[in-house]
Amino acid sequence: MVDKNDKMKIGIIGTGLMGRRRAEALRSFKDVELVSVSSDLCEQANCLANDMKCEQTDTWQQMICRKDFDVIIVCTPPDCHLPMCAAALENGKHVLCEKPLARNPGEAEIIVKLARQKGLKLKCGFNHRHHPAIQQAKKWVEGGVIGELLFIRSAYGIGGRPDYDKDWRANKDVGGGGQLMDQGMHVIDLARWFLGDFTEVSGFLQTGYWNIAPLEDNAFCLLRTAKGQVASINASWIQWKNLFRFEIFGKDGYITVEGLGGSYGTERVILGKRAFLEPFKEEIIEYRGRDVSWEDEWREFANAIRQNREPMANGEDGLAAVKIAYQLYESERKKKY
Repeated sequence: MVDKNDKMKIGIIGTGLMGRRRAEALRSFKDVELVSVSSDLCEQANCLANDMKCEQTDTWQQMICRKDFDVIIVCTPPDCHLPMCAAALENGKHVLCEKPLARNPGEAEIIVKLARQKGLKLKCGFNHRHHPAIQQAKKWVEGGVIGELLFIRSAYGIGGRPDYDKDWRANKDVGGGGQLMDQGMHVIDLARWFLGDFTEVSGFLQTGYWNIAPLEDNAFCLLRTAKGQVASINASWIQWKNLFRFEIFGKDGYITVEGLGGSYGTERVILGKRAFLEPFKEEIIEYRGRDVSWEDEWREFANAIRQNREPMANGEDGLAAVKIAYQLYESERKKKY
C-alpha cells in the first residue's frame, strides 16, 4: 500500500490521445509524480515527455521492471493489454488499463486473477462513470427519486472519419471486436452499474457502412436482469453526428443524461417525475466547461490504492463488460449456422 504521505509515482504506456489525456489529468495532483512515458512511436512519446517534463523510457518492459513506480497506466490498443498488465502486476505495480480490459474474456480473466493473487489494485478505464451528469443520476437513483428501476435505453455513437476502416479498431486481432468493444464497453458498463448483473443477452450486429466485415459498425444489444429489468443499447460508428444519450426509467419517473461536452454537446442531466394529471415539469442541470471525468477517475483510483480498497470500475467490472459483449458475439455467430 502506498503511504498517504508519499508521492505516488506513475508510468504511462502509450502516448496517443488516451495517453495524453491520462497524463494531463495528473497535472493537478500534488501527491503524484508522472515519472516516465513509453511508446513504440518514439517521436510521439518524446513530445509528450517534453510537455509533461518527465522521462521517456525506450521500452515498456524497461518501465515495468523499474522499482520506483507504484502505478502503470496502460493506454495502448487492446492486443497489448494482457502482456502489459500481466507484466506490471507481476512486478508489483497497481494498474489502470483502458477499456476494454482485454480482447476477450479469457485474456481478461488472466489479468483479473493475477491482480487478485498479487493483492494489487486493477482499474478498468470506464471514465464515463465519473461524468458529473452520470454521478448525479446515480445519486438520484440510489436516493429512490424515480423509484424501482424498470429499464434503461441508451444510444452512443460517432461518425468515424475518413479511412476509419483502416484504423486499428477495424482489426479483430488488435481490438477483439468492433464498435461493441469500443464505445459499447462504456454503455454496457453503465447499464450494469445501474441495474446489476445481467442473466440474458441478445441482439443484432450489423456491418452497414465501413468496410470492416466481419466486425460490426453497429450493435443493437438487449440485456435483462434476473428481476426482468431490461437495458437496450445501440452503439454505432454510423452515428453521423456524435451522440450520447442514457435514459433510466423507474416506476416514479425518469432520468436522462445527454451530451459529454465537446462534439457530443453540453453535458446535462434531466429529471422528470411521473405525473398523470399535474402540469408536467423537468429539473435540468447543465455541466459546462471542460471534461473533468479523467481527473475524477484518477482521484478515485488513487484513493482506492491509499485506502487499500477496491476501486470503482475494477477488474471484475472490466471482465463483466467483455463477457457481455462476447455473449452477443456468440449469439450472432449461432444465427449464421
